[in-house]
Amino acid sequence: MLSDVTFGQYYPASSFVHKMDARVKLLLLIAYIVLIFVVKNFYGFLLATLFFLLATFFSKVPLLEVLKSVKAIILIVLITVILNLFFYQVENPTVLLEWGFIVITKEALIFSAFMALRLILLVLGSSILSLTTTPVALTDGIESLLSPLKVIKFPVHELALIMSIALRFIPILMSETDRIIMAQKARGADFDSGNIFKRATAMIPVLIPLLISAFRRADELGDAMDARCYSGSTNRTKFKKLTLTWRDLVATIVTVTIITGVILLNTFMGVII
Repeated sequence: MLSDVTFGQYYPASSFVHKMDARVKLLLLIAYIVLIFVVKNFYGFLLATLFFLLATFFSKVPLLEVLKSVKAIILIVLITVILNLFFYQVENPTVLLEWGFIVITKEALIFSAFMALRLILLVLGSSILSLTTTPVALTDGIESLLSPLKVIKFPVHELALIMSIALRFIPILMSETDRIIMAQKARGADFDSGNIFKRATAMIPVLIPLLISAFRRADELGDAMDARCYSGSTNRTKFKKLTLTWRDLVATIVTVTIITGVILLNTFMGVII
């Protein structure tokens, strides 16, 4: 079900990662993404996976809860792997399988595996951030990191608020979609049989009430903000101020150590299995 999608949901707990500064978590996520895309061998991916497992362990979020986020990209991963497997080309390839026009090389197989691992680790790392950080904390963190842009009159607070609301609406719309699908099934709608085109056509009666619901929620949110005299970033104060702690320092040191290890592996080992 769509309710299994964990991206955008918050998992309440009292853990090392939950108590970290939102700004540091955002920066470490960026460093983690860079780490994933600079990896050139499977040993580097082992380090990246170790980093993810450490973050999951210290967040006290069940591993299965985090792994649910992969369901949303399974199709994208499969398409990416298939396309790279058959169309990735290099000079002097090592052919593993040749059957008619189908040619699978060792280099294409390695590249496809790397792409799949990158996509999966990218989604898993992003899920850890959303599961351990409230939308309010994310808004404050984004606004604080982008605050230098206020010098050029960039609407930092408004941008952070939009991103926070969009993130918060993901699980709400997923739940609403799930509810509409269940209601349509109770009326005899069939979403499970037929080819992919028939299933896509069957989703049309779901999209219309979903769009109406989304616009209604947005209108209600706007009215609620007006009723509370929301006026943007002008003279606004913070209920909770972001402060750096020893947890942020420890997490930064661990991240820098793992990134350094990956760089050393890339330097001395290159692209290997």
